[in-house]
Amino acid sequence: MVRALGSHTLALVHGLGDFALFTLKSFQSVFSARRLFRRVLRGVFEQGVRCLPVILIVGLFTGLVLGLQGYYVLNRFGSESLLGALVSLSLVRELGPVLAALMLVGQAGSALAAELGIQRNTEQVAALDTMGVNSLGYLISPRLLAALIVYPMQTALFVTIGLFGGSLSGTWLLGLESGVYWSSVERAVQMQDVTECLLKAGTFGLLTIALCAYHGFNAHRCRSATGARAVSASTTRAVVQSSITVLAADYVITSFLI
Repeated sequence: MVRALGSHTLALVHGLGDFALFTLKSFQSVFSARRLFRRVLRGVFEQGVRCLPVILIVGLFTGLVLGLQGYYVLNRFGSESLLGALVSLSLVRELGPVLAALMLVGQAGSALAAELGIQRNTEQVAALDTMGVNSLGYLISPRLLAALIVYPMQTALFVTIGLFGGSLSGTWLLGLESGVYWSSVERAVQMQDVTECLLKAGTFGLLTIALCAYHGFNAHRCRSATGARAVSASTTRAVVQSSITVLAADYVITSFLI
């Protein structure tokens, strides 16, 4: 039992170190990457434009549910006028960055891991290395830079749509005055809250895209399967670990900034 525990611990430490080196080398490869601007734009399209529908839909219904539940909770204490503060702070400080990151992981992150896994299995990565092209700089670095741009923007959009959804629930369905809702939002949200929101979004973007890229890029090292099954296993592992990392990182950042 002790031997098994030690073996798993060593494997965990080795994996963390390998992931850290992978991420560091990917950022270092920015300076030697070819067609960097063009590939960053492609990454922005993949993580941004293609994920807009899910961000809009989930953001709207999150706001609707927050507005509905928040109104009935506050109504018990005669504080319906604070609905805007409840919805806005919930979205800006926690739900916005976390849910937006999870949605992006489910769509853009899984697609990235699968794409890189297929490229590895079909030896496209080996072909790049053979031609003298830095595969990390060509395939990974632009995606990381795109994530630092897209995740904060998608989070801001998620929060905005969520606030609108909360307004729909509170003012259109439950009869709260629109001016009361939006004035409560204005009084509640401070610049510190917005800064924390964007900091979380950027951190989640870097961690999740790096994890998905790491697992896809190293799909050939999967011990439990080979070929298409290795790609499937690597993609699943990337999504699961990225989702857990989002929640863990959210707790760590909040504990330092609260």
